[in-house]
Amino acid sequence: MEPKTLPHNHGNISKSEQIIARITNTENFQTVAEYFKQLSDGNRLRIFLLLCHCEECVINISALMNMSSPAVSHHLKQLKAIGLIISHREGKEMYYKASDTPEVQLLHKAIEKMMQITCPDEINE
Repeated sequence: MEPKTLPHNHGNISKSEQIIARITNTENFQTVAEYFKQLSDGNRLRIFLLLCHCEECVINISALMNMSSPAVSHHLKQLKAIGLIISHREGKEMYYKASDTPEVQLLHKAIEKMMQITCPDEINE
């Protein structure tokens, strides 16, 4: 990458250039922005956090969240579309849980840390 001449020299141009060289792939930023966009809805965030800890069907999620099944299904569709959750069918029931990816695990831990929530797995240890 060719060095840029910036309008103001604050003495940190080389550091700025190093950062820019690392963040030129805008596709990666779009993916991360989409994760945050989907998690910006409070109900969707609660559903995601629940599914980080257990696998549940729509009916149970609806009861736990005090929401209608269609509303829960809408949120699940959004979370599944970007890969934050996965599903599988058993008979007539669809079961959902958080994807087992490093990105999802990082989001899970970050949300719990920011909200000062203790993971149920950590309580039992």
